Amino acid sequence: MEKNEIKNACAQAVKELLEVARLRKGDIMVVGCSTSEVGGSKIGTNSNVDVAEEIFEGIYSILKKKGVYLAVQCCEHLNRAIVTEKDAVPYLEQVNVVPQKKAGGSLATVAYNKFTNPVVVESIKADAGMDIGDTFIGMHLKSVAVPVRLSMKEIGCAHLTCARVRPKFIGGVRAVYNEELL
Repeated sequence: MEKNEIKNACAQAVKELLEVARLRKGDIMVVGCSTSEVGGSKIGTNSNVDVAEEIFEGIYSILKKKGVYLAVQCCEHLNRAIVTEKDAVPYLEQVNVVPQKKAGGSLATVAYNKFTNPVVVESIKADAGMDIGDTFIGMHLKSVAVPVRLSMKEIGCAHLTCARVRPKFIGGVRAVYNEELL
């Protein structure tokens, strides 16, 4: 992909996901990403900070305008911990680690360096998610995740999967549900 193509593809994907997921100010969107996969390599083999910069800018610029927090999943070497802004998770216990290209991943490293007040936490329960390169973000979504199909299926060479969440249905056959929460 040419310079800015990755950034533009990420921005388009986020816009589509925001619309479908109906995210509001203060909500959290988690992103897992293999920059290796985006560049056409096997996950974990060719981490690329330049690609991560484009991905971050494409996603973060859209979310920030909307008031939605970005949470970036680290790689398995940091147990898929989350980098986000402290304001997004004021009551969660912070862990002490600084993501690096080969221990946390390029996107987590870029996010940590670009956020105003970055923190790393072990886990969150996000309102929507974007998985670029099959990094398995499901553990960081609220209980009922719903797949979201976007117009694009890939970012670079990486498979793109997205999800939104909805509240659990409770109450059985007599219950009435709020259609806006479906």
